[in-house]
Amino acid sequence: MPVAKIKIISRNVNDATSISKQIIEIAKTLNIKSRGPIPFPTRRLKITTRKTPCGDGSHTYEHWEMRIHKWLVEIDGSDQALRQVMRIPVPDTMKIEMSISG
Repeated sequence: MPVAKIKIISRNVNDATSISKQIIEIAKTLNIKSRGPIPFPTRRLKITTRKTPCGDGSHTYEHWEMRIHKWLVEIDGSDQALRQVMRIPVPDTMKIEMSISG
């Protein structure tokens, strides 16, 4: 049976946990094997800028950071399960990639 790998990429941890829980609940209701969510290392994007745009004044800096969280959920690839996963509403701060292997 083919396996569907669902990669969840998000800037917000709460959105990613809710989507992964919904996917696992779909698998449980249909009695399908599932694995995950498997967390990948969090990517941190850091930017340091000067507070004054002209360059005069004190040497003070602002530090900005954006964290990107990635999780992997694997479920057996039945047609009914994949259709229900496709119907889950996804927020704008998330990206979901699905691939089927097997």
